[in-house]
Amino acid sequence: MYFQHSDEIWSAHPGLVAGVLAATGITADAAVEPLVEEFSARAKARLAAGTEADLPEIQAWRRTFSAMGLKPTRYRCASESLLRRFRKEGALPRIHPLVDLCNAVSLAYAIPVAALDVARISGDLEVRHATGDEEYRTLAGEPEHPEPGEVTFVDAAGHAHARRWTNRQSGHSAVRDTTRTVLIVVEALHASAATDVPDLLAALSDALGDVWPATVRTTMVSRSAPCFDFQPPVVP
Repeated sequence: MYFQHSDEIWSAHPGLVAGVLAATGITADAAVEPLVEEFSARAKARLAAGTEADLPEIQAWRRTFSAMGLKPTRYRCASESLLRRFRKEGALPRIHPLVDLCNAVSLAYAIPVAALDVARISGDLEVRHATGDEEYRTLAGEPEHPEPGEVTFVDAAGHAHARRWTNRQSGHSAVRDTTRTVLIVVEALHASAATDVPDLLAALSDALGDVWPATVRTTMVSRSAPCFDFQPPVVP
């Protein structure tokens, strides 16, 4: 099983910086609150000077969404949506320890962090333009079909694991209590992304190691080295 972006995505978005993390050994009974509070405090400090719309990470995704024909104040990247809710409500709802941790890291870095249950991915996974035949499931389980040309995550069975690239994840591969192995994808387009994405991956990897006895692997992907093998490792 491998993850990659299509060559067309790299051509259309040459400034894309992407990192990937695979972890096995995740459970739903972990305590992540101290880490969530630590990362949330970093986000709060950044937002003290303005709103999420002022952050270069968010501005880069807004420009990208506009270039794809999407109204950026209607369709927001996931990190902007999280930051917006966090700014208005002061906290995010708790969902699952891993999701809560990924959300907090996304807040701190203002970068979308997608966590997918590997057991719910069929074969290889590619970020590519949709044909319109792929099937997406909302968090409520309702079926949708991405628009032709829309950027999505597609597996070998035709499941779309995202809508509008970093706008919404699929309920089909959402992390749940039975999740043990996850694939986490981090993508950014702002000027300092080449430094920030590796920093985010390292911080998240360290956090996972602090919370779970997990096997964690990370890598950066690029047009010249686009593939990441996320076959679950054999755990004795």
